[in-house]
Amino acid sequence: MAEVIIVKNEEEAGEIYGRCVADLIKAKPDAVLGLATGSSPLAAYQALAKIVKDEDIDVSQVRGFALDEYLGLPLTHPESYHSTIHRTVVEPLGLDPEKVHVPGDVLDGAPLEDGDKIAAAGPAYDAAIEAAGGIDVQILGIGTDGHIGFNEPGSSLASGTRVKTLAEQTRIDNARFFDDDINQVPTHCITQGIGTVLKARHLVLLAFGAGKAEAIEETVEGGVSAFCPASALQLHPHATIIIDEEAASRLRHKDYYRYAFAHKPAWQGI
Repeated sequence: MAEVIIVKNEEEAGEIYGRCVADLIKAKPDAVLGLATGSSPLAAYQALAKIVKDEDIDVSQVRGFALDEYLGLPLTHPESYHSTIHRTVVEPLGLDPEKVHVPGDVLDGAPLEDGDKIAAAGPAYDAAIEAAGGIDVQILGIGTDGHIGFNEPGSSLASGTRVKTLAEQTRIDNARFFDDDINQVPTHCITQGIGTVLKARHLVLLAFGAGKAEAIEETVEGGVSAFCPASALQLHPHATIIIDEEAASRLRHKDYYRYAFAHKPAWQGI
C-alpha cells in the first residue's frame, strides 16, 4: 500500500517534497528528477527552490525528465509543457536547461501526420531515461478521472511513453490554461506510460481539494484497475501520496494514515 500523508495545505505538502528532494540532491548531486506540470506541484517546486537557495545547494548536475507534452503546440507556446517546465522548475531552481527534457522536444510541434517521427519519439524518450540511470523521484498530479501524466482511463498499466488521445474531461479541466476555450486545447499528447512511471525509484503524488477526493479514494482504497490509472501506485514499492483534508475526505482509513505517518521514525524520511 502507498504511504498516505494528510496535510493542512499545499504549502505543507510542498515542504515535505522539497525536503525530500533537497536531501536527495545533497547525497546524489546528479539526481534525476521526474517532473510534472499542472497546479498541484507548484507549491512543491517553490518550496524546493527556497531550500536550494537558503542552503546553497549545487544543482548544476541535476537532470530532469517531464511526464508529458501536448502534440501540435510549438515549443515556444506559453502552455506547451516545454515552456511550462522551464518557467516553473528550470528557472526557479537554477537547473541547466540542457539537462531537462520534455517528451515533445524532439517533435517541436510536428503534426500527427508525421507518423514515423511521432512513433519513434516515445521509445527514444524511455531510452534516454534509462541511459540517465532512471528517475530517482517522480512527482505526480492526478486528474479528476484518476489519470496520471496523460494516461487516461483504460491505459495499459505496462505502457511505455507513447502518443495518446486526450479524454474530453481532461480537455475540459485544462481549458482554464487556454482562456477557458476547449477548442484551443490539443486533442493529442505524448506521455510517459504507466510502466515508465512505475520504474522510478520513488513516486510522490500530490492532490488537493474536494474535486480530487473520488480519484484519491479509487487510487488508495479501490482495486488496481486501468480505469483508474493512478491505482497502479499500489504496485510500487515506494509510493507516497500527499493530500489535504478535502482530497482525503472519502478515505475510510484516514485515522490510520495519520497515525502511521505520525509514528514513522524521522530517519525513514518519505
